[in-house]
Amino acid sequence: MVSFHTVGELVRLAEEKDVPIHEIVIAHEMHDAQRTRQALLDEMKKNWEVMQAAIERGIENEEHSVSGLTGGDAEKIYAYAERGYLGTRVLHAAAYAVGVSEVNAVMGRIVACPTAGSCGIVPAALYVAREQRRVSEEAIVGALFTAAGIGMVIDQNASIAGAEGGCQAECGTAAGMAAAALVELAGGTPAAVGNACALAIKNLLGLACDPVAGLVEVPCVKRNGFCTVHAMLAADMSLAGVKSVIPIDDVIEALAAIGRMMPHALKETAEGGLAATETGRALAAQSYPSHS
Repeated sequence: MVSFHTVGELVRLAEEKDVPIHEIVIAHEMHDAQRTRQALLDEMKKNWEVMQAAIERGIENEEHSVSGLTGGDAEKIYAYAERGYLGTRVLHAAAYAVGVSEVNAVMGRIVACPTAGSCGIVPAALYVAREQRRVSEEAIVGALFTAAGIGMVIDQNASIAGAEGGCQAECGTAAGMAAAALVELAGGTPAAVGNACALAIKNLLGLACDPVAGLVEVPCVKRNGFCTVHAMLAADMSLAGVKSVIPIDDVIEALAAIGRMMPHALKETAEGGLAATETGRALAAQSYPSHS
């Protein structure tokens, strides 16, 4: 039986067995879910297919959500990419992430990875990696298991829910998962995977979950784009040899502690942060006129 409760244990097991982290996660799932390796790989491949379809729909989408708050921004970012400061690769990544989140906002099909509110980050990062490095679908599927292993640890030891831990628990976790997956795809060591995850999450600690009108749209949709770029930078830092002074499991512990200290108003209640601004309240009244 392969068992792990921390990212440190996950890294150690991978190093001891001289395998990528995804092999440890797959072995764990085979035992825990009593499923064959092929069944797990097939299911993850289907998830990747849904992710790709959401990206491809998202960057062409002009449809607005029922609230009218979001829609069409991914297409704008994608079209602008060649003129931007950051270059096409980074801006395409942001466009992909915003696009997936916009697909979610119009009730399209997405993979909650790890949540619907953060659904664009991991797919966008991996889609860009595929374009840039021309990695195989098999490698992408493996990287998704690595991302899943990180998400499992955070869910067990902290939270992935905005209602419990703020957006640091949703977009922060997704950024850590994406950074970890990117490092593995680039051939980074298990230790580098852990460092990338730590670098990504620790700089999003304290992020409030403050959805305007209580909808997973503002600021959630565009935040997916920002956090994808954040994850890519964390991966590159780790691959360059930069280490997080604070180890990943300590970062996760801090995430949990901050989530407990965070006021109720900043945990998906739409009672604080951007939701409580004059504009935020006006948009809520516009979205729910009978409640105003």
